[in-house]
Amino acid sequence: MTDTEKRNLVAQWAFDTRPVLLRFHLWLEDVEVERAQTEPVSAFSFTPRGIARCLAMTSAATALGTRLFGDYGGGAGKDKAAYNQVKKGADAISAYVMSEGLWHLTRTLPENHAIMVSLGEGLMPKAGETPEMGANPLLGFGRVYARPEVARLVDRAVRRLLNDPSHSFDDFYGWLQKRGITVWGAAVDTLENTSRFAEGKPTGPMAVFHLFDSPLTMSRPYESYMGSLTVPRAVAQSAERASVLLDYRTPRRQVVEAIEATYPGIRRENVHVWTLRGKSRVARLGKLWEEWKSLGVDLVEDGWKAPSGVAVFTDSGTYAPTFLVGSWKDAEGATHVFLTDGYAATAEAVQAASLSEVLDVETTMAPFSPSFELPCDAEGRIMQLDPAAPDFARRLTDVFGGRELEVGKVESYAEAIREADVSNMPLGRRVLRAADFLPEKSWRVLASTGYMCDDPYTGSPGVTKVRDGVYRVTTRLATHSASAQIAFTFRLMEPLEQARHVFSPLLVRFMSGVDHTQRPVKISDSGRIRNELQTMFSQALEHDREKIRVHFDRVDERVVPREKQEAVRRVLEWYKANHPVWFSWLELG
Repeated sequence: MTDTEKRNLVAQWAFDTRPVLLRFHLWLEDVEVERAQTEPVSAFSFTPRGIARCLAMTSAATALGTRLFGDYGGGAGKDKAAYNQVKKGADAISAYVMSEGLWHLTRTLPENHAIMVSLGEGLMPKAGETPEMGANPLLGFGRVYARPEVARLVDRAVRRLLNDPSHSFDDFYGWLQKRGITVWGAAVDTLENTSRFAEGKPTGPMAVFHLFDSPLTMSRPYESYMGSLTVPRAVAQSAERASVLLDYRTPRRQVVEAIEATYPGIRRENVHVWTLRGKSRVARLGKLWEEWKSLGVDLVEDGWKAPSGVAVFTDSGTYAPTFLVGSWKDAEGATHVFLTDGYAATAEAVQAASLSEVLDVETTMAPFSPSFELPCDAEGRIMQLDPAAPDFARRLTDVFGGRELEVGKVESYAEAIREADVSNMPLGRRVLRAADFLPEKSWRVLASTGYMCDDPYTGSPGVTKVRDGVYRVTTRLATHSASAQIAFTFRLMEPLEQARHVFSPLLVRFMSGVDHTQRPVKISDSGRIRNELQTMFSQALEHDREKIRVHFDRVDERVVPREKQEAVRRVLEWYKANHPVWFSWLELG
């Protein structure tokens, strides 16, 4: 590429992504694009080129802002309470930056379009975490980004979907279609591998955003777990030719046989199976681990070197390994195959499954409950039971091997199934695929990933300091039949401490001691604070038409310490008293 071509490339990217660059006060110094095909990803995407590029830029800004200002490594060696607060602070930064980027890029959406978050991660604790480690700041169900008029229309429709039991997703989707409104659904994890980020691990943390050309068929905020098996598509096709049903519920011996039929002569120790590991997962995954080990395959351990040369980890991060699923030959010419198995949080599972239409892989899933008492196969059977059936307790007892269950445990499983059902999770099927979460048979996805730290599975580097105030950030865009790795070189347009304010939520700054009464007030503060309340205090909010009522008594002190809650209350009271018109939407419970 000549100097002129490079300048034109940078200038075009800067022009296409100016809403995001301007919002975060970033100067674009360089762009490096590595495509898997000749044409740009935007030529294959359902979005206009500017939107696709703005999504890549938003992912990059999220990775950069979180790495620089999210207290990376701040939880290392801390007690549980301090460690938990570091995680929540990092989640707050990442969710805020992603949300701000989406808000600004959607100013350029077609006039009848909106982006709506359908799945977000952060509602609940993960394996081995205590209850207060759930309820992390996140972009969750129903968050709408569009031009103001369209956003208000869709927001009202979402509130009815949430509050009117007789109004189904089909009613919601039909209402949108009749009015000519196109809603693109999103599955979001603004900070994947939060624990590794808080501990300062060198690999793993990333921002993941998947955009679909229709809303996902969810009707409520929902997060639980999904069993998930991802194999190379060639393996699934081999099984199909042999009339073997290969999916998440298939005995793993048959999976290995399909692999051997696809890659004749492959040694079983060269079949690498990635699953989550750790003591907290023994009850759920131990039986699966033993099944794989008995077949003589390589059950991937922490430290196993990926083809990139970077060691993988198995304590978290179920999304990124999907990019390595497939086959390769080593230096001696021996064939290796990599696949993933086990389970993931709902948003991660659906994101990974939607890559089936992007990568050459096949993913099938099964709904799980939030409990970690039973093996995967039992979990799958439980979620297919009918909690309203008169013999539900007996059937549940049978799954537990006849062990007598206390009433509270029976009710907790029944509630898990009811919650999935009311959220419109597709239950009652043998397995699920990504298409089961979309209302149309034909669908498309655009996946955007920003790497905060190195990624073992693709070899993508994390945020790298070039020199003072200048950073290189790698992102990946992928859609059907196309993908590209894009490296941006940014220069911060303010000193680091001033740039911190650009990437930090107002409420976080106020909770940390910034005097809100001494800061110039802008009308945009109203929208920013409304947005931040929904991101960080979603469990405390009551939506009443155009108003939001904040109930601090609903917030667990272990999630947000009392002194921080009181700081936020004082801020809201001050804004309400001094700027009643701009904050007419706000009420304090």
